[in-house]
Amino acid sequence: MIRVIVVDDHDVVRKGIIAYLMTEPGLEVVGEASSGKEGAAFAIKEQVDVVLMDLMMENGNGIEGTEEILASHPSCKVIILTSYYDDEKVFPALEAGAFSYMLKTSSADQIAAAIKKAVKGEPYIEQKVANKMMTRFRTMEKLAHEELTTRELEVLMCIGDGLTNQEISDKLYIGIKTVKTHVSNILSKLGVQDRTQAAVYAHKNGLFKNRY
Repeated sequence: MIRVIVVDDHDVVRKGIIAYLMTEPGLEVVGEASSGKEGAAFAIKEQVDVVLMDLMMENGNGIEGTEEILASHPSCKVIILTSYYDDEKVFPALEAGAFSYMLKTSSADQIAAAIKKAVKGEPYIEQKVANKMMTRFRTMEKLAHEELTTRELEVLMCIGDGLTNQEISDKLYIGIKTVKTHVSNILSKLGVQDRTQAAVYAHKNGLFKNRY
């Protein structure tokens, strides 16, 4: 049995979720709470498997509750179940360690399925939230190559063309040591491990459309 607690400060919502989950095979609701602080204390004491956690609550919100739970009970899976999906709620919750992020518009079947997937290590991310994550990821990638200097972009283009350090030195009329410095800076700024990954990054982000 998967041991679950439901944390929400709206009694009607909380009781409704519990009533459904109690009829779901394989799930056992072992408790409930109306604040993140109360929910964290219960989850840690009872070592539950999954916590359904609302975000906006008095006496300890869901983000604080998530952090407290995972600090003492890291194997627990916290599933955020909320009405909010703005950046100010989504990313702090995920950074706090939330395993899944769902909206209260989700059906009861979807919530039950997400709980069962969580214990198998399979997260569920609401599509609206997933879209925000992808947008943020693309923005981060864009900012990464925007940090490159004009010369570093030139060197990156050469790397993408498969040139060696010596060939880059000859083509750009710069010393071999300078080339190595540029390559090192490029890898660091792009957050990649080697020249191949740098070349893939350049092609993936369309940098070759505007050659330097």
